[in-house]
Order: sequence, then structure tokens, then C-alpha cells
Amino acid sequence: MTDRVVRSDLQIDAPMAQFIEDKALPGTGVAAVDFWRGFSSIVHDLGPKNRDFLAKRTEIQAKIDAWHVAHREQPHDASAYRTFLQEIGYLVPEGPDFEIETVNVDPEIAQTPGPQLVVPITNARFALNAANARWGNLYDALYGTDALGDTAKPGPYDPARGARVITWAKRFLDKAVPLDGASWTEVTEIKPGKMLQILPAGLLDPTQYLGHAFVDGWTCILLENNGLGIEILLNAENEIGKEDPANIAAVNLEAALSTIMDCEDSVACVDAEDKVLAYSNWLGLMKGDLTEEVTKDGNTFTRELYNDFTYTAPDGSSFDRKCRSLMLVRNVGHLMTNPAILDQNGDEIFEGLMDAMITTLIAMHDLKKTEGPRNSLLGSVYVVKPKMHGPDEVAFADEMFGRVEAVLGLPKNTVKLGIMDEERRTSVNLKECIRAAKSRVAFINTGFLDRTGDEIHTSMEAGPMIPKGEMKGSAWIASYEDRNVDVGLACGLKGRAQIGKGMWAMPDRMADMLEQKIGHPRSGATCAWVPSPTAATLHATHYHEVDVLTRQDALAAGGSRGKLEDLLTIPVATGRNFSDDEIAREIENNAQGILGYVVRWIDQGVGCSKVPDINDVGLMEDRATCRISAQAMANWLHHGVISEDQVRAVMEKMAQVVDRQNAGDGAYMAMAPGTDGVAFQAACDLVLKGRVQPSGYTEPVLHARRLEYKSKAA
Repeated sequence: MTDRVVRSDLQIDAPMAQFIEDKALPGTGVAAVDFWRGFSSIVHDLGPKNRDFLAKRTEIQAKIDAWHVAHREQPHDASAYRTFLQEIGYLVPEGPDFEIETVNVDPEIAQTPGPQLVVPITNARFALNAANARWGNLYDALYGTDALGDTAKPGPYDPARGARVITWAKRFLDKAVPLDGASWTEVTEIKPGKMLQILPAGLLDPTQYLGHAFVDGWTCILLENNGLGIEILLNAENEIGKEDPANIAAVNLEAALSTIMDCEDSVACVDAEDKVLAYSNWLGLMKGDLTEEVTKDGNTFTRELYNDFTYTAPDGSSFDRKCRSLMLVRNVGHLMTNPAILDQNGDEIFEGLMDAMITTLIAMHDLKKTEGPRNSLLGSVYVVKPKMHGPDEVAFADEMFGRVEAVLGLPKNTVKLGIMDEERRTSVNLKECIRAAKSRVAFINTGFLDRTGDEIHTSMEAGPMIPKGEMKGSAWIASYEDRNVDVGLACGLKGRAQIGKGMWAMPDRMADMLEQKIGHPRSGATCAWVPSPTAATLHATHYHEVDVLTRQDALAAGGSRGKLEDLLTIPVATGRNFSDDEIAREIENNAQGILGYVVRWIDQGVGCSKVPDINDVGLMEDRATCRISAQAMANWLHHGVISEDQVRAVMEKMAQVVDRQNAGDGAYMAMAPGTDGVAFQAACDLVLKGRVQPSGYTEPVLHARRLEYKSKAA
């Protein structure tokens, strides 16, 4: 039994109520009685609306299913299909051109392109690392990864490898902050002051020199390119610096300008215990007092948030530069409820309402700061809202945050909204989705994996889909990625909001990332997701090479590229007969990924982790990757490409593979040979019951099975 307290017709898990009243509310100026009264009003007024939106999703999906069934034996008629989508309200009329009206958006979001981290808020160590990843050491990022084209090996410092790192970094400096007639490899002396003296040649553009600082034997030279800082660190006593002609010991890059602290895809939060942990870490980040004991290389120390850094400008004045990433918080979508709080009827309230109220309340601690580092210097709270279907649901989110602001006494539109463009009904109506929150939107972002999962589920009855690996070459995905930028620019997001791109999923393959991920800034995206602070440092080099704001001007002048007709192309494998080998490869790859992710989610409560794929390549797996794999298998099962017996057989086979891959994890519980545990059953449910899951989401299955596991463990 759960101990609950009653506040204004809400039945709250006792530890949750205690956290809010004893920790979250003090210092905000909001009285507990006003908080609970206002929260209860929001829950009971907006809860029914939320349920109506979910019912509409089900109604629309049923109509689309029926249309495909009725037309399955005929050649696809794109024009008739589009007319049908308009008739059922899936495609809404597009209104006149407009520009967003969002104000008080911090420069990291509005004006300066750069990398963006996404980390699980339930892991304090990861959250602190991400918040502190505003700056990263380029030498370390190159030396400790495969960025140079070979695999880094542990051991004592290798001078030969170090020399290659330094050469690479100085060639980067030649492009980002070029000298007037010389290379950084030739520099023998650097002296800061009113003028930056560099021998044998100074900066080609002297305005790139912003200032300097002297700290504990280090000389710090701050330069800037495309709005991003570059710090040259000089130290003649350092192991690296003493061997450098100019005593350059390191090159630091401004890296993770922003970080999404995630309450959604990368966490496993199913009850009050989990939610209190998530909210507690968010509170520590907003107050600035989050700490974590860390043991590394046999040494234990306390990790805490960095403070801002002070430089001396050329004119002798002092100025601070942020050393923390600007933090956004990703709330959950509209779908799930949570047992942490019950309404007046004893029903679980929608978790999205809970997140909106409590994460905004917590962010008030940052808004009310009068000294020390602040997250938002312009008094805004940044909330990323995922998995919304169409403009009506975006308008509902806008209404929800307006109600939250009113209860908490915040100015209207204090909460800035990030719209994840990861559901098909949002993609095809993106302009109207942005319009629905035009005074609060500060972010749009593509999400290929969730978007593909919804693509498969929406058109489940159209036929068997092409293999997962072929999706990136399909017509709809090219239109999707281009159209997201085109629509964002047409709606005036440049200089006011982020236009983002998705995650690099292979954290150990930095050479490939350096080669490929430059495509994101070239696409006109002002941010793109990376899986680690090291990846952020390396990805930052792309934003020095590409002037994204200039690129956006060129794209806007060129007109729209992403066409709605292409976006509505259904990726069915028309007339294709898959070979037995093709089928085996595809379902084994999907099954292994599902199992490798789900077993940690259910048994250990780990919502996102680096999971070895079937070829033992580490991939970042979360609910989005699980959704696409599960829906791909469910689609083939539904259309007879594979059978239920094949699904069960491949799951049992891949369970043995996953067990072997996790053999070194002391907390891991093997699935095979019994394959009767909760985690294995959850993985099977995601496929065997995948066709009937709402929008193909994994959350209903994962939450139910995780709660089952926790109950048994208790």
C-alpha cells in the first residue's frame, strides 16, 4: 500500500508531497495551499481534455487503418490519400504566413549555433557532466577517441599520438582563427594584453580576440569564431606546454551550449520514487547545489557545477563567460499517467500535467536568483515537449503552461516551448503546430527514430515496410529533414529559436561523426544532439567550419525544398519478396536491440545506455530506438513476412547473445535459458502486441512490466 496525503482533492504519494512542500516550494514565494489548489484545478480542468486528445488519436488511426484495408489491393493513389487525410482532419488547412513572437530567449538558444546534449535527469553524475560540458578540451577529445582514424589505447602518454593531436588541433585553429600569413604550427610566442601579440604573425582578424585571464600559472587566451569561444591555454610547466614552442598546453572549445535534462525517453520513471529522484536532480541543477560523489581511477571526489569564468577584455574591463550549458528540461508527452498522484476520483493523473507544474515550479529557483551563475539570464524556462500529434495538441500544451504560469505567478510565456517534430501528424502540419505556440516556441527538432516508428504504425495496414536500415534513403525522410528547416525559417525562427537535428548514436565512433555530422549545420540546423561531452567538443568544430546563420539565409532565399507530397510517401516494400537471409538479418538485428535495451530498463531501471548491437558496436538505445525496432517487427508479423513462432525463436536466440554481451555486468540477470523473466516478456510484448499499442509507443508495456518487476523485487 502507498501512503498518501490529500491536498485540494489530489491524493499524493507521501514522499512526493514532502519533496514539494519541504524542498521545491521554499524559496519560490509560492504558498503550499495556493500551489495545491492551482495544481488541482489544472488536473481536473485539463485532464478530460487530455483524454479527448488521446481518443482522437485512436479515432483517426482507426480511420486510416480502414482506408488502407479498403485500398490494399489497388495501386496507391497519392491524390486520393491526401484528400482522405484532409477529410478526417489529419491534414489541417494551412493558414497565412507568420513569424513567431517569442521574446526573452537566451542567446544559446536564439543566436549561437552549437552542439546540444541530452542526458537522463535521474543520473546525477551524467547531469553534472553535461551541465559542465559548456567547454571541452580538444586535445583530450582527439587523443582519447578514434577521431584521428585509429583506436585510442589506454596507457602512459604517447608523444607520437600527442603530436598528431596537436597538429590536427592547430590545423583547426588555422581555419577558425587564422593568422595573417602564418600557421598556428609556426607560432613561437603569444602575449595577451590590449593587443594580442602572436609571433611570427598576428590574427588575420584582430576582433576575434576577446580577452585573457591568468589563473594558477596558466595564461588563458579567449578567441571567438561564429559566436563560439576558443580558449588557448598556455603553461610552460605543463607536460604538453613545455614541449610546445609557444607553450600551448591545451585548446578548449565552447562545446555543449545547451543540454536537455531529460524526464522522458532516456529515463525509466514509473512511480513516485522515480519521479522524486528526477525532480530532485532538476532542483539541484536549478538551485546550483547538485553534487555527486565520484570515484575515478581509485580517487573519490565531489563533482559539482562549475562557476562562470572571468576574463580581462582588451580595454582592461572584466567580463564573465558562462561555464555551464544552458539547461532545458524535457517533460513527458500527453500519453502516460503516473501513480505518484491521483485525482479526486482516485485515477492516476496525466504525467505531462505533473511534469509541467513541478518542473516549472523548480525552475523558479533559477529565475529568482540574485547572485551567482544563472541558467537563464533573460528569465525564461525552457521545456521540451515531445510526442505531440498536430496543432491542437500543441495548443493544449500552450494552454497548459499558461495555466501553470498563472498559478505560480509567472509572467505569461515565461515557459518557452520546444516542439519535437517526431510524430507524422506534427510533421505534415508543422507550420500550424508552430503557429499554435507562436509566442512561446523556442525550439523545433527532428527525431528520426520516433518519427520512423510513427510512420510505420500510422501506415501499418498499408503493407509490409522496407527494412529499418533502408528508411534513411526513402523519399519521406529526405522531405522530413529538409521541410523541418524550411518551415522553421519561414516561420521566423532564425535569431529567435533553435532548429535542431537528432542524435549521433555511436559514441565510440568519433571519426565517423566528424566526417558525417557536419551535415547537420550544413542543413541549416542551429543545434544537433550528441551523446557525450567529448562528442560535443568534437562536433563543435563543425560549427566553426559552417556559419549556420549565413547558411540559413541561403536556404531561405532558395525556397522550400521539403515537399508535402514526398512527406506523405509510404515506405512500403511494394512487390518485394524478401529472401530468408534478409528476413533473418533484419529480425535478429531488431530483436537483439530490443532485448539489449529492455532488459536494462526493466531489471535495472536504466532508461538509456550504450547497448552493443548484433555486431558488438555500441549504440545509444532509448525508447525511440526501441519503438522503431518493435514496430518494424510488428509490421512484418502483421503482414505474414514473419510468424509468431519466428518472433519467439529469434527472441530466445538473441537473449543468449545479449546475455553474453552483458556477462561483465555484476548487476545483470541473464534471460536465457529460461526466458521467463519479466524483461524478456516485456520485449516479446513490444512486438507481439505492437500493432495495438497507442501510436506504437513502448511506454505502456515498459511501465507496466517495470512496475511488475519492482513489485516482485519488493
